[in-house]
Amino acid sequence: MSNTSDNGESPTARTFGEPWPEFNEGLNYHDRVRPTDSGLTLIQFYFSKYKTSAPLQGWLQRIENGQITIDSRVAMDPNTILRAGSRLVYHRLPWKEPDAPYLLEILFEDDHLIALNKPSGLQVLPGGLFQQRTALTQLQWLASKQNSSLALQEPHPVPVHRLGRGTSGILLCAKTKLAKTCLAAYFADGTSVVGVNRNTNEDLGKMRKILKMYRALVGGIIDQDEVVINQPIGTLQYPGVAKGLYVASSSGKLALSKVHVLERDVQNNRTVVQVEIQSGRPHQIRIHLSFIGHPLIGDPLYVAGGQPKYFDPESVDESFAQDGGYQRPSNPVPGDCGYHLHAHQLLLSHPMTNEVIEITASLPSVLRTQEETKGIKLAVGDVK
Repeated sequence: MSNTSDNGESPTARTFGEPWPEFNEGLNYHDRVRPTDSGLTLIQFYFSKYKTSAPLQGWLQRIENGQITIDSRVAMDPNTILRAGSRLVYHRLPWKEPDAPYLLEILFEDDHLIALNKPSGLQVLPGGLFQQRTALTQLQWLASKQNSSLALQEPHPVPVHRLGRGTSGILLCAKTKLAKTCLAAYFADGTSVVGVNRNTNEDLGKMRKILKMYRALVGGIIDQDEVVINQPIGTLQYPGVAKGLYVASSSGKLALSKVHVLERDVQNNRTVVQVEIQSGRPHQIRIHLSFIGHPLIGDPLYVAGGQPKYFDPESVDESFAQDGGYQRPSNPVPGDCGYHLHAHQLLLSHPMTNEVIEITASLPSVLRTQEETKGIKLAVGDVK
């Protein structure tokens, strides 16, 4: 089964999405004081456990603003002594999230799965400044509009894999718990061999249960027609990224990408490539292509070698924003957009029926080869 029309483009598909409100609803973060934390002051508790959220002065401001409660009572004294078992709640005030697109295209849907065409600039899951303006929120809003026929399913479809904020293309989501479990296992199987023949259920079943193909635009001319990159990916401490920045690292986890050159633009010194990934490390394609000396054009973060463009591990900005949290870092971070990367095709064995499903998300014009552009123009001409 395929969602692709004869000219290689997706047929007319349904779109959905609600405009974002100006401000989100804020957030509540819950904690319970453990016996080991009994005797700490309120400020000691929050600053020691959540240093990445705000500097010391920022946490003091939050306490003085009355944004923290202890057992449902507002606590405005930072030196309040905590007792084991007490329930703490930090109330993060509503804020205006950065601009983000909200319309999503449905590429495939049945009772178990839904595949979306995610636009660049839309974050998949809540994180950082984006807590409401996410693909997950739009899925929740869509589910709330539908009738009770989904009673036996998940409360709303949930994404089952990562897709960077700046990356566009196919986002696969599960509508049932069983489908979610099966698809998560498919994506976790990142070491199996990818088969060449993709024509039958039997061929796919012998190999991987899911294949992902991306299209990217990189700087420079890649001489080889095909490149296999198996550089491990690890993390390093980086300002503005609490859990560390993913980079090329010999001590990291194994990662494998297969790069196939589609078109070399010598005049503009750039190459259009297709990338098949056999593992799902965060930012894998951006890191791997930059590692071989061909970063994605427009990537504000990664440069040759698979390392960040700007890196000073000693740089710590102690200033804080209006809500007490850290200011947005001046250095590039993974969620910054500008690069051209598109999840173009996905082939999977349906988790319930074992039918081979092929899903295609139409290519942005900048990622099409000249031949593909001519084909689309001819197809449009035929329609006229």
